[in-house]
Amino acid sequence: MASGTKKKPTPKKVAKATRGSVVTKRGVPWGTIIAVVGVIALAAVVVTYYLVQSAPKRALAEWVPSASNPDPSTKLSGIVTKTYTGSVHVLPTERVAYDQSPPFGGPHDGYWAACTGIVYPTAVRTENMVHSLEHGAVWIAYNPDKVTGDALNKLKAKVTGKPYSMMSPYPGLDRPISLQSWGHQLKVDSADDPKIDEFITALRQNPNTHPEVGASCDALGPGAFDPSNPPPFDPTPPGKDAKPMDYKGSGGTQQDMGKPSTAPTS
Repeated sequence: MASGTKKKPTPKKVAKATRGSVVTKRGVPWGTIIAVVGVIALAAVVVTYYLVQSAPKRALAEWVPSASNPDPSTKLSGIVTKTYTGSVHVLPTERVAYDQSPPFGGPHDGYWAACTGIVYPTAVRTENMVHSLEHGAVWIAYNPDKVTGDALNKLKAKVTGKPYSMMSPYPGLDRPISLQSWGHQLKVDSADDPKIDEFITALRQNPNTHPEVGASCDALGPGAFDPSNPPPFDPTPPGKDAKPMDYKGSGGTQQDMGKPSTAPTS
């Protein structure tokens, strides 16, 4: 055999060299890695979005009424509560000598103020607003001299389009903001106060805290209560003919639940 003749590689050596070449050509699976990273990133975005969006609801969870906690509002610092008799009506021409300002219970007009997420631009007759509280609404009153601009817009956002909610200016209010539900009141100084949302969550349509569960908040319309032209707020002190808080009701007034009276109430 000549010294310059090369030996042919054996089949085993050929197979080994081929496998080594394939491994070298495969390299790092960048496509798979990029796909996995993309899936993880998308999942992170979804989870983050959920956490951000659900944060307000989770923060307010303890203020939702339950069988074991029928009135969570009692935990609120500064809350004022009183017990009032419901279904005591006065005529549209009569006033009530309320014991609170703004009032949050007691005798009231037979026609309720529309409370379907309405922001009234002007102050509304108190006797109508109180009737809406009896139906489970929350009323945000504010001092128009102290709440303007961004603060006013923040309050509006809490009411606009929200069922069983209403808002109106209340001239002469002793604090910037006052929240009312039947038998409950909370006054705060800032539209950013978290107690506003806590009050609303605890008391709006809370079946344990208002007399007429299921009663309507819809507008009654012209001749009764027209939300586009509501009866105006009277800033003057009630006269001697104003009805006292223990009044039993006037004859011929509108009955509750939206049904006109067929006979004078006692």
